[in-house]
Amino acid sequence: MNPIKTLGQFIIEKQADHPYAKGELSRLLRDIGIAAKIVNREVNKAGLVDILGQAGSTNIQGETQQKLDIYANEQFIAALKNGGECCIVASEENEEIVMLDTDVSLDAKYIVAIDPLDGSSNIDVNVSVGTIFSIYRRQSTEGRATLDDVLQKGVNQVAAGYIIYGTSTMLVYTTGRGVNGFTLDPSIGEFCLSHPEMQFPKTGHVYSINEGNYVHFPQGVKSYIKYCQVEDPATNRPYSSRYVGSMIADLHRSMIKGGIFIYPVTAAAPGGKLRLVYECNPMSFIVEQAGGKATNGYKKRILELDVNSLHQRTPIFMGSEEMVLKAEEFMAQSEDLPNISLVG
Repeated sequence: MNPIKTLGQFIIEKQADHPYAKGELSRLLRDIGIAAKIVNREVNKAGLVDILGQAGSTNIQGETQQKLDIYANEQFIAALKNGGECCIVASEENEEIVMLDTDVSLDAKYIVAIDPLDGSSNIDVNVSVGTIFSIYRRQSTEGRATLDDVLQKGVNQVAAGYIIYGTSTMLVYTTGRGVNGFTLDPSIGEFCLSHPEMQFPKTGHVYSINEGNYVHFPQGVKSYIKYCQVEDPATNRPYSSRYVGSMIADLHRSMIKGGIFIYPVTAAAPGGKLRLVYECNPMSFIVEQAGGKATNGYKKRILELDVNSLHQRTPIFMGSEEMVLKAEEFMAQSEDLPNISLVG
């Protein structure tokens, strides 16, 4: 029988990969893991307590906030503040950056960008939701950290991960040396290594996109969808269409079984809909570390995009490398021009 390796043990073992961190990054990842357990507890009992439904407010995106959105946001910020290794939190739920001004965290070296509850519209119908996080080292060396410390390109991330609250709860993360997945064992209250060295298959047979918006898609996306639907035994087509409405759930499935996730520009979202800082950059870092590919559909690597605002949006094509490359071919062949605006 293989010995159980907990998240804490694994983080300590890998601490040598980041000698400059002196343990701070390890403690920061530990703090995120603790908050994830608390949020998981509330997600699992959401139907039994008054935590389902809308909170009667909207976030900076103009989206209706769910009660669990607010709860998850509060728990992660509290855990990061108490841990003292993070000086700024950039969250989907907050219009501005959150300064963690404690005696300990004021001089902390790390920035955390987070989507506390991705796919929260699925909460009331008991479909998988998740948390996305991204970690950067602050760039400034004197005084308080600022917004400029947050607006870094994705290539500067030192760690990124997601927690998926589904039939089992998993924490998947990377520090730039591969991707590893940990499943929460409720009997001991620990995340245990269950999916070491996760890798995207080079290709797959599943595409994930909200086809309800088909009429508003660029012609290149429409052509790729038609390609996926054509019968061709040589390429195992037609492919299957699977769309959960939670990027984490769709991408997690693709990483295990092979597939592509697409959220393109539309007439209503000319800059794309998903946020670059705390959704697309962290997920793209994970995808690339697992051997996949993540671009904006126009052969521009997501991790190299300039970051100009906290809530900036971008189109995204990510998943199995061969599927992303094929989708980019259709985008390049169409008459669509990449007139992508930066939407804050």
